[in-house]
Amino acid sequence: MASGFFAILDDIAALMDDVAVTSKIATQKTAGILGDDLAVNAEKATGFLSSREIPVLMKIMKGSFVNKLIIVPFVFLLEWLYSPAIKIILIIGGFYLAYEGVEKIVEFLFHRDKKGHEVIEEAQEVEQDGEAVEKAKVKSAVTTDFILSLEIVIIALAAAKDGYIALKSQFNPFLVEIVTVSVVSIIATVGVYGIVALIVRMDDAGFKLIKKSNDKGFFGKLGHLLVKALPFVIKALGIIGTIALILVAGGIFDHNIDYLHHSLPTWHETLKQVLFGIVGGLIALFLITGGKKIYALATKK
Repeated sequence: MASGFFAILDDIAALMDDVAVTSKIATQKTAGILGDDLAVNAEKATGFLSSREIPVLMKIMKGSFVNKLIIVPFVFLLEWLYSPAIKIILIIGGFYLAYEGVEKIVEFLFHRDKKGHEVIEEAQEVEQDGEAVEKAKVKSAVTTDFILSLEIVIIALAAAKDGYIALKSQFNPFLVEIVTVSVVSIIATVGVYGIVALIVRMDDAGFKLIKKSNDKGFFGKLGHLLVKALPFVIKALGIIGTIALILVAGGIFDHNIDYLHHSLPTWHETLKQVLFGIVGGLIALFLITGGKKIYALATKK
């Protein structure tokens, strides 16, 4: 009986060894998208009252976990039933990400300056309906996370398959793949949102350093630096997050549409992806804006 128990433990240890190797490969292959995920989600998690930043971030993180709980079995099921559908879903998601990125650029470039009374009215509306605004932002962040998580899971699954073949593992490939993808999903969620939490609360850390050091010495200066740096960090995250949305979308188009993948062979891959992302975003923006106007006209009484 004891020998059987230890044999099971030995099998589990061997499985974990294989999963550790495949997870390392998968994490390396998803590193780029995880960096983009971090930039996008950090930008999405900012812009709230200081007291609401962590609660909002926890809501987004919870949504991210739910996303992955849906995506992981869905991707495995789809892989088994009809694997080309994964590519189609990714491309549709790419258009959504491109739309979000391009919409931010268009809004920045072409929005009109608001007059004083408009700013006051807008501020009053936000104050009165702060909960609705927060819900809308959380929903947007979770939706974006869904697309990014989908790509992470798909890349992790492909890496797990490659790793399994390279290892010549004794275990069932499905078992290795599902454990690997689950591990990568957990690491991605906890890692990304943990770092985001540190970023959005860096001003609090700065104030605590100032207080504990009595605003003297190295720690006092470091505290002031953290406090002063936060607005610039948030602005930078906004820019980086927008670029990341376009790059991720362009990467999805580049890797999943053969015609685009083989076009512009002399261009650097990043430039190609930026171009594809912007064009895809403009197409999506045109269709969505046009659709909204048509719907408004159709429902107008």
